[in-house]
Amino acid sequence: MARELRILRANARFQQWQALLGNRTKRQRAGEFLVQGVRPISLAVELGWPVRALIYDADRPLSQWAAQMLKAAGGERVAMATDLLRELGGKDEDVPELVAVLELPDDEPARIAVGPSFLGAVFDRPNSPGNIGTMARSLDAFGGAGLIVTGHAADPYDPRSVRASTGSLLALPVVRAPSHREVLAWVSELRGRGLALTVVGTDENGATDIADLDLTGPTLLVIGNETTGLSAGWRESCDMMARIPIVGSASSLNAANAATVVLYEAARQRGRGTSGAR
Repeated sequence: MARELRILRANARFQQWQALLGNRTKRQRAGEFLVQGVRPISLAVELGWPVRALIYDADRPLSQWAAQMLKAAGGERVAMATDLLRELGGKDEDVPELVAVLELPDDEPARIAVGPSFLGAVFDRPNSPGNIGTMARSLDAFGGAGLIVTGHAADPYDPRSVRASTGSLLALPVVRAPSHREVLAWVSELRGRGLALTVVGTDENGATDIADLDLTGPTLLVIGNETTGLSAGWRESCDMMARIPIVGSASSLNAANAATVVLYEAARQRGRGTSGAR
């Protein structure tokens, strides 16, 4: 039976959870992050994420969904005052019905399933948590196996990233790595096992249009920072650099949008059984 707790004022426990909203260091130290929303919480419970606490409004009746989640999830059950719960929801005008406190997963590339049809993505030093969440959502939608975030970057477990992913951050592995070196060591290990993995970088000055590349084999897509693009280390390490042809007055695509275009092209090729460059 899950332990039950009531929090009706801003005590130390509430402040600990409140800090998870905007403090990456405290998320890391506590080993947990916050999740709001019906779909993300439902996915977390369905997929077996370790739930440390499920927080609900002490002042209103539970919906059938909320009662179901409280019954199915492990961890503490916490009845919280409405005003405090509103703060944990991160939106001034709305009081969420539930807020989940989930355990942070390990940052191990081994969490990402790799096979002959592998499609994964790296986001190099992203500035925007929202772009991380959007990229996770696109990767999930187009059959990707996992996302790796490298370098000094925004945190995938920032609430803005979790919200932007609409649950996809919980449906596929997201791994953080200090630099390109750790990812390349993993790539080398996979190749040593016989996987013919191609690392494809994206750049407006890339040598080949993305539609002219064969993306039907095992592929790791690398997207650069929103302002500066790929680091020198990644540029030197990619097997090829691809470009997305654009027209109009736009100088470039948003990083997450660029990833979506490439992921769609990979899914399109694979769905039609395309083989070889066109």
